[in-house]
Amino acid sequence: MLKSARKQGKEQKDPEGRMPLADHLRELRNRLMKSVLAILVVTIVAMVYYKQIADFLMHPVRESVGCTKGFGEAAKDGETCAEITINGLIAPFTIMLKVALTTGVVLASPVWLYQLWGFLAPGLHKHEKRYARSFVAAGVPLFLAGAFLAYVLLPKAAKTLLDFSPDGAGNLIPLDDFLDIVTRLVIVFGLAFELPLLLVLLNFGGVLTGKRLLGWWRGMVIGITVFAAVATPTGDPLTMCALAAPIVLLYFAAVGISLFNDRRRSRSNPYAGLDDDEASPLDHTPEAVGAAESVPGPRPDAEGGSPDGGSGGPQRPNGYDDAT
Repeated sequence: MLKSARKQGKEQKDPEGRMPLADHLRELRNRLMKSVLAILVVTIVAMVYYKQIADFLMHPVRESVGCTKGFGEAAKDGETCAEITINGLIAPFTIMLKVALTTGVVLASPVWLYQLWGFLAPGLHKHEKRYARSFVAAGVPLFLAGAFLAYVLLPKAAKTLLDFSPDGAGNLIPLDDFLDIVTRLVIVFGLAFELPLLLVLLNFGGVLTGKRLLGWWRGMVIGITVFAAVATPTGDPLTMCALAAPIVLLYFAAVGISLFNDRRRSRSNPYAGLDDDEASPLDHTPEAVGAAESVPGPRPDAEGGSPDGGSGGPQRPNGYDDAT
């Protein structure tokens, strides 16, 4: 009895996803807590293996610009190299936190991407929510692909930058500064690769059309290039182009998907492309007029006569029984 009363008193969810502002803020808090908790759990695990993770991050740069023979021998041979160093007593502990936190953000991306989608999905229509798993399944590989691209390009960018060193000069790369660059590149590249997914999401939600996205291609290419120039901490053209080119390709892929979705939507609904304030086209083709329907005659009155005084009953002038 008590259980049924609780069920009856429970609030029913709005099928359109509408809720008061306080409920929105409460849901945002809960999803942020879940995301932060997932990142913290992975970060704590990464603290145990942070030396192996740090070695994994430094290995490509050491192989690319590391001084295997020392500064002196490298200078005699005309080579430019660098050594990764740690400065300060507290630096190793700070480095451990940076490595673990970066690992937590990257490896916990499936959780916080799912929570982000879960917060945005109620604003979509019921038939659009079935794409939730597809968007999350596409968002995680895109983020990891951006992070991997940053990991691959960093050694080449480091070699390009160190080539500007004067002859005979040695280079010392503080490990904490190096990890700051790695963290920034991984996060920026990963989030930048989510831009096409966001555009496709807006198209499936009916906010943007593929034709409009295609019309923005010049501005989008310039904007992506400027973003890549600002976002890359190294500032060299190689890294900037390496970030901008895949995003531009993914942008055009998102435009293609949006155009295909608009065509599919127009086949099922020919008026789907109209604006809210635009009238639908009218069909002015004349149609054939059918045969006229027969109209029944007047009913006889109670005495058997017609109301207009016709034959077959007493005369009723003007519908009355007598002349008065």
